[in-house]
Amino acid sequence: MLDLISHPAEHVVAMKAGGIVTGSELQRAIDAIEVAKRNHPLISLVVEIDDLRLMTLTALLKDVGYGLTQLGDLEHYHRAAVVTDQAWIQLVADLEERLFKAVEIRTFASHEHAAAMAWAAELPPGAHENPEEDGYHGA
Repeated sequence: MLDLISHPAEHVVAMKAGGIVTGSELQRAIDAIEVAKRNHPLISLVVEIDDLRLMTLTALLKDVGYGLTQLGDLEHYHRAAVVTDQAWIQLVADLEERLFKAVEIRTFASHEHAAAMAWAAELPPGAHENPEEDGYHGA
C-alpha cells in the first residue's frame, strides 16, 4: 500500500507506504512528484514507512527506473524526510544521504511525524515563491 497524504505546503509531496507496494500505487506517487516539479522550483518529500514488506516486481522496476531518471534532475529536490521505526530503512536513508549530496535526507521516528512534516516544508532563503516569505516587504 502506498497512499498520498496531505501536506499544507504545496511544494511537499507526502506519502505513506506499508505492506506490499504495487506499480500502480507507485505511479500515482511519481505523477504527484512530477506535478509538484512542474509547479515549484524546489520540492521536498515526506515518506512515512510503516511495516513495509515488499514491492511488486513492477513497482521495484518502476522505482529503480524513475530513480535513475531523477539523477540528472536533483536540483529540483530540496529535502526528503523519511519517517520510520524500521532500522533497515534508516540505514538505507543514511546511505542515500551520503550518495546524493544535492538532497538533504533525514530520518525521523514515527513519533516525530509532525517534526518531519515541518522540516520538509522549510525552504532555503530566496526559494520562496512569495518574496515576503524571504523577508522582502517592498522598497
